[in-house]
Amino acid sequence: MPLSALIIPLLIVGLLVYGVAKRVNCYDCFVRGAKGSVELIVSIFPYLVAIFVAVELMKASGLTALLSIVMSPIFSLLQIPPELSELILIRPFSGSGSLAILENIYNEYGADSYIARCASTIIGCSDSVFYIATIYLSQTKVKKLGVAIPIALLATLIGVILSCLFCKLM
Repeated sequence: MPLSALIIPLLIVGLLVYGVAKRVNCYDCFVRGAKGSVELIVSIFPYLVAIFVAVELMKASGLTALLSIVMSPIFSLLQIPPELSELILIRPFSGSGSLAILENIYNEYGADSYIARCASTIIGCSDSVFYIATIYLSQTKVKKLGVAIPIALLATLIGVILSCLFCKLM
């Protein structure tokens, strides 16, 4: 059995042993944490629903397809294959949606193609900015996202450009 398969069980046993050694009631701590997680889920649920509905509306209305067409010349200018436009537009909103687009790219162009390598690298170097902002910042007192989101989107764009550049060089 590889060591990696033992990491989580060893971590759990280690935490239990540490808790007993420090005379902490591990069961009560676990129950308190579980109650806190239920409260967290209930408090972020509206934010999750809002972002999922927004992503589905963008797809169903054809807005992502239209934006892909509009953005293709700009992406081409930046040396980004136009076939990746929809992936680049969906990635900041939905991780699962962008993975579905990645699967379509693999099926259409092949997993070893330049476009698929660029798409894979884009998925690896970026994240779902709006989803993360929705989840994490809904639980903080931070309400001024006027700087954080544009910086994250700019970092995503830079990552996309560099991804395609590196894939072209390799």
